[in-house]
Amino acid sequence: MEVGPGLGYETVADGELAALVTYLEMRAPPAESLPEGPLTLRELKPVDLDHYRRLYRLVGAHWLWFSRLLRDDESLGAIVNDPAVDVLAVVDSDGAEVGFLELDYREPGQCELAFVGLVPEMSGKGHGKWLLAEAVHRAWRNGVERVHVHTCTLDHPAALSAYRRAGFVPFGRAIERFADPRLLGHLPRDCAPQIPLLGDPANCT
Repeated sequence: MEVGPGLGYETVADGELAALVTYLEMRAPPAESLPEGPLTLRELKPVDLDHYRRLYRLVGAHWLWFSRLLRDDESLGAIVNDPAVDVLAVVDSDGAEVGFLELDYREPGQCELAFVGLVPEMSGKGHGKWLLAEAVHRAWRNGVERVHVHTCTLDHPAALSAYRRAGFVPFGRAIERFADPRLLGHLPRDCAPQIPLLGDPANCT
């Protein structure tokens, strides 16, 4: 790729990852009705932390989700079992959990779509549109004036466009840099094969 005048590349060290984060918001609920789908949502309260971590890995390991894996039981439980946080499992017709949704209402008047995701095997079947519509519908409960979410370039390639189609408007960007969680042992080394694994665990802190 040609680099124009005044532009350049910043090297990312082996063992590190960098992602462009886009922040989006919605200031009014969408007019569209909820689509039908074969999946259902089941509330997980109180949240069993081992169950939560298994589901989090099942959905997020392919996209290198790891932030919640860094938390101990006390700090994780304080979030997911807060009365102002809803955690729901996505369940298929056989009763298997194939995704999850986490809505955070802890900031007055706002709801963050903290996590919205399905297992990779459900990708490309239209279920993501259903889940996002359900998330937005649930987010706009009484007293909510703003719903927000963020995504990054390590997420599903269609995530950003899906949020925009759902009615979210981008309002900010940031660069996030962090040690590769696979090298730190938080996730298996063979997950997220679409993101090259570079570096040595001995040199990753």
